[in-house]
Amino acid sequence: MSGQIKGGGPAFPAEGPSAGQFDNPGMTLRDYFAANALAGYVSNQEWLRNAYDATGRDPGYCAAMASYEAADAMIAAREVQS
Repeated sequence: MSGQIKGGGPAFPAEGPSAGQFDNPGMTLRDYFAANALAGYVSNQEWLRNAYDATGRDPGYCAAMASYEAADAMIAAREVQS
């Protein structure tokens, strides 16, 4: 994806005393999507081995990068559906 990365807004906002104000915006939706994708990548040993073989980089780093790429794609797909 190119351009500015969008966070997708808060994943679990906690509303404050005034409607629409957030005392604690929590993690971004992008972080939430990435965390869920990361669980899939790190649980797949074959994917981790292939990522290391293809890049020579730490498999955890590869999984983190792939997770944010997946999260960005999910946010882009949400925007198309809106």
